Amino acid sequence: MRILGIDPGFERLGIAILEKTGNKEQLLFSECFKTSSKLGFSERLEFIGEEIRKILKRYKPEILAIETLFLNTNQKTAMRVAEARGVVLYECRKAGLKTFEASPPQIKTAVTGYGRASKEQIIKMVRILIKLAKAKTSDDELDAIAVALTALAWMK
Repeated sequence: MRILGIDPGFERLGIAILEKTGNKEQLLFSECFKTSSKLGFSERLEFIGEEIRKILKRYKPEILAIETLFLNTNQKTAMRVAEARGVVLYECRKAGLKTFEASPPQIKTAVTGYGRASKEQIIKMVRILIKLAKAKTSDDELDAIAVALTALAWMK
């Protein structure tokens, strides 16, 4: 089973592909996809859609695991993240993927066992659970891996 994990954003989008074979999870791909602030917002959404289509075509995941929107104090940012999230949901639905959505506390619980875990605790556990290259330091990328791990944990 292949899972596409997404940490949604319009400036930075965390992307991970995890594969589960037997009792083993393997990271096939991860990145922090960035869009330029010099582009218009609709162009940024277009680039996100194009990147998701490329990932879907190359890795052929079966399930989308995506973080639910966390409302912060900046409503404009929250709306834009919601729109970027919509592009991802649309592209994945169009490709026939099943969708698994998880809230930040669900992700923290699945990865660390504690729903109020810190960012550092999550990163530490992701590095324990999945073999990663040391160069993987982007929070967005590691969050995408955590979302995919959460989907695997809930599907057991």
